[in-house]
Amino acid sequence: MAKKRPQTKKPQKAQITEGEIPVVGAREPCPCNSGRRYKACHGRAAAQAVTELVHRPFEGLPGECDWVALRELVPAATVELTLKDPLPEGVPSVTLATVLPMAWPGLRREDGSVLIGLQNDTSSGDLSRDLADVLTQALTTEPGNPIAARRGSAEGPRLQELLDPKGPFEPVVHEGFEFWVPDAENASTEVTASLERANAAAIPTVKLPDLEAAYWCETPEKNHLRWVMPHPEEKLLDALARLHAAGKSSLGENTRLVGSFRAHGLMVPVWDLPTGMSAADVEKPAVEFAERLAAALSDETPLTAEERRARGGLTNRQVTLS
Repeated sequence: MAKKRPQTKKPQKAQITEGEIPVVGAREPCPCNSGRRYKACHGRAAAQAVTELVHRPFEGLPGECDWVALRELVPAATVELTLKDPLPEGVPSVTLATVLPMAWPGLRREDGSVLIGLQNDTSSGDLSRDLADVLTQALTTEPGNPIAARRGSAEGPRLQELLDPKGPFEPVVHEGFEFWVPDAENASTEVTASLERANAAAIPTVKLPDLEAAYWCETPEKNHLRWVMPHPEEKLLDALARLHAAGKSSLGENTRLVGSFRAHGLMVPVWDLPTGMSAADVEKPAVEFAERLAAALSDETPLTAEERRARGGLTNRQVTLS
């Protein structure tokens, strides 16, 4: 009988520390030398961090309600952003735009200025972190180049870490997307074609100047007022129900509070308006409604049976966008 050969112990590969493990393809061996694929080892935690949904990505930023409106409601708008740190040499400004040509995530113009697109698809569940990644890329990209989409690091900064919390946030709503091409004569064929398509699809929209994040828009069937509000959802629903039951939730004759939707952790009540009712026409009634809403929000008494029915109707007509 043959003798068993003594088994030799395979030399173990040197282990590397958690902080040194790089990101690799999901099916590749994990760099920690565990012998498992990356997706089944350290990639599992990385994937969870990247995909975890942040319900209020703009919380803590100046103008949170307007951030939500520009992301979900407004076709064409820009806002100049203020960073915590001084702008790098050669970068005269940083501007947030609802959409950029060719759906670019970001753009470094020939003059060095930076534009960031807000309405793009993102690679993770944290829109703030994804936008911050585009911003950091754009600040160091050579002038005259767009920013390519990529999967950002789950450990990267968020907008709240890059933007000045005391800086102004003052959206400028445009009729079209001509702000894309400061030098229209030298714009590429692709950008010009993208501009024409975007302008054709844009719904006329106006920001009411005396209210936060209230936007009038015009559609072929009827006009609307869509108003992003910062109040806690349950408290806001109670207040709207009180006004609705009392017949005080409209914005004038032939207007109607038709419901609301959730977007990025905030509620957006929506009113139907007559076709002939302009943004200027709805401004005063909306300001008056804001005063009624403030009083209703301060009311701590239990809802009556009629108010509970009104609340149920509002809740049933509520949808979630994001």
